[in-house]
Amino acid sequence: MTGKFIVIEGLEGAGKSSVIDVVKRVVTDRGYTCINTREPGGTPMAEAIRECVKHEWQESVSEETELMLMYAARRQLLVNVIQPALAKGHWVIGDRHDLSSLAYQGGGRQIDADKLDALRQLCLQGFRPDLTLYLDVDPAEGLKRARGRGELDRIEKSGLGFFERTRERYLQLANSDDRVHTVDAMQPMNKVHETVRKTIEAYLS
Repeated sequence: MTGKFIVIEGLEGAGKSSVIDVVKRVVTDRGYTCINTREPGGTPMAEAIRECVKHEWQESVSEETELMLMYAARRQLLVNVIQPALAKGHWVIGDRHDLSSLAYQGGGRQIDADKLDALRQLCLQGFRPDLTLYLDVDPAEGLKRARGRGELDRIEKSGLGFFERTRERYLQLANSDDRVHTVDAMQPMNKVHETVRKTIEAYLS
């Protein structure tokens, strides 16, 4: 089997980090070389952009600025890490990808679809993940979990309404794309992990 790109998506507090570990373990147990990425980030320049995105500036950050920074970081990661790894036959497990921008900036920030589509075409040029696992969590519960990890960043402080709109868009996108599998992240974490493990094993089969 050639290299595959598997993405884990979800709101803050959905449990992405532990699910990524489960996916990586299943894939490597099958003998595949596997690398992790995160968005925004994953290259030196993209990590610098990540800091710009999350930092609380003493000025208003426009929605379009946030969107363009996300896609700039994504392009750097795609051409410098993801595509070269896939070309070598490696598997790439991504902590977020394009679905995040469609949900967070498209749904949460309510940026016009035409603007999103223009940037997506420029940045991705038709590239898509092979499989996406969307971890669905109630926004209030997700934020509660996120606060338990420490201080919230600029985006995490966007308010409950923002995350409710983001979740609604995530669900719309997941329901319209057979490459996206929704996992109930309100379950106990051991059940979430078991669901994810079975989903990845079925995909590998």
